[in-house]
Amino acid sequence: MVIETNRMKLLKPIQSSLIAPCGMNCRLCRAYIREKKACPGCYGNDDLKSKSCATCHIKNCEILKRGKFKYCFKCENFPCARMIHLDKRYRTKYGMSMIDNLETIKQVGIRKFIKQEEKKWICPKCGGIICVHKGNCIYCGYNWH
Repeated sequence: MVIETNRMKLLKPIQSSLIAPCGMNCRLCRAYIREKKACPGCYGNDDLKSKSCATCHIKNCEILKRGKFKYCFKCENFPCARMIHLDKRYRTKYGMSMIDNLETIKQVGIRKFIKQEEKKWICPKCGGIICVHKGNCIYCGYNWH
């Protein structure tokens, strides 16, 4: 029952609330996808997240909070050192760029970005979700990398 409920959650369209301030699509994150103690995404309740996610320096950035904007690209310091470090790690390990994601959101808007994400991260074999951290479909195992 938990697996089916999780699958239904993941097959729903991506909501803008699942796009983190850093440009991460939380729906692709292994913490969001996992069955037990699934993370609700960066904008979700911190009590349900791992310590590292709840205390994320980017999500909790004072400039972001003071500026009252949703995405880091609106910050005058974009991309900051933390963002550059995160982007480098994700480009190297997972083949995804947070900075590119944010630049795309800035250029085409969140709705078009989400449509692009839905096409990019859907498994061509079964229609499931490809996990950015694992590089494969969580349902059939199709290897994206």
